[in-house]
Amino acid sequence: MASRESALVELTPEVLLKAYACGIFPMAESADDPALYWVEPEKRGIIPLDAFHIPARLARTVRTTSFTVVCDRDFDAVISGCAAPGPKRARTWINPKIRSLYSGLFEIGHCHTVEVYDGAVLVGGLYGISLGAAFFGESMFHSARDASKIALVHLVARLRAGGFRLLDTQFLTDHLKTFGALEVPRRQYHKLLTAALAGEADFLTLAPGVLAGADALGYLAQR
Repeated sequence: MASRESALVELTPEVLLKAYACGIFPMAESADDPALYWVEPEKRGIIPLDAFHIPARLARTVRTTSFTVVCDRDFDAVISGCAAPGPKRARTWINPKIRSLYSGLFEIGHCHTVEVYDGAVLVGGLYGISLGAAFFGESMFHSARDASKIALVHLVARLRAGGFRLLDTQFLTDHLKTFGALEVPRRQYHKLLTAALAGEADFLTLAPGVLAGADALGYLAQR
């Protein structure tokens, strides 16, 4: 279900948080379209945090990679990477209003990044929204092999360590299925969301600085 935003409502970061708490999120038709519309899928993609699956090859890569993984260092670079067209993504939905809103959420501590660097060069990452014990994944990108997958592994490690109960991926893709993602009906999603919003979690339980791949895997192995 989707609807165009109301011209009578000033869309601010605070309003956006209320929308997420109701189970809806904004998108744009394209980066050139100044308008946004609200989306509430009939079926919602989630990754159960206690059933996150890491393929064996990726686990080896996470453990041995020379990439450096940090959080919340350069939001602008991450959203620019997510907005940039690529070989498999000719268009993007991240328009200037989206950039402004999520930048505002980053400034007030409700938007977070996971960033993957090759030396000083950002080669992958993701960003999303934290609210209560729910994390809403927004977008990811990579310019080096496995960089976005490494970011996702580190994200889940941080969410597990921080006490999160829900990882919302919005939609289900074949790519996300390899990590254990599934679809749930809207009614079930709202039950999960309500429970997560009633909880407390901290994205920065693990310090935002460098987290080694072996340590990330260690947090994922804990039950």
